[in-house]
Amino acid sequence: MGDELLIGLVSISDRAASGVYQDQGIPALEEWFGRALSSPWRTERRLIPDEQQVIEATLIELCDQAGCHLVLTTGGTGPAPRDVTPEATLAVAHRVMPGFGEQMRQISLNFVPTAILSRQVGVIRGRTLILNLPGQPKSIKETLEGLPVAEGRPPVPGIFAAVPYCLDLIGGPYVTARDEVVKAFRPKSAQRPPQK
Repeated sequence: MGDELLIGLVSISDRAASGVYQDQGIPALEEWFGRALSSPWRTERRLIPDEQQVIEATLIELCDQAGCHLVLTTGGTGPAPRDVTPEATLAVAHRVMPGFGEQMRQISLNFVPTAILSRQVGVIRGRTLILNLPGQPKSIKETLEGLPVAEGRPPVPGIFAAVPYCLDLIGGPYVTARDEVVKAFRPKSAQRPPQK
């Protein structure tokens, strides 16, 4: 498939997995990628409960069998006893990428002081980048895109600005984004000329 990005989307929620309410995380992510990416992409979707062994098995399957280049989880990153997404993510990681979690909390702190309760992490497993995102569609968008200039505040970069170059470095496809949604950053030496 060449430069097609395969994205694993994992919504982690006991209630959504059991049908108590409809998952909003995966549809929000697919809508966002539809607006943001200018290069080819497709998704593998999973809706699972907050069970550490299930989360670990799902992440391993998406990375090792399905061959996803990027896996995004939503839900299960707070301090409640059932919130075990970070533990499961770290358990399957080969390398930890702490900057992603730091920046996600920095973005959310612009809105709520409880952002410091989030335990989101970013890791690499093999050639796959795994990121824990918030569960709410508005927070997902803000985390990925960042925040524009506001009165008295400079712009805050979203985490997706760093994702395409990270994927380059770990052997993934060359991903391009629409600047009006999120401006992906690459050093000049890593940029390809635009496709005609």
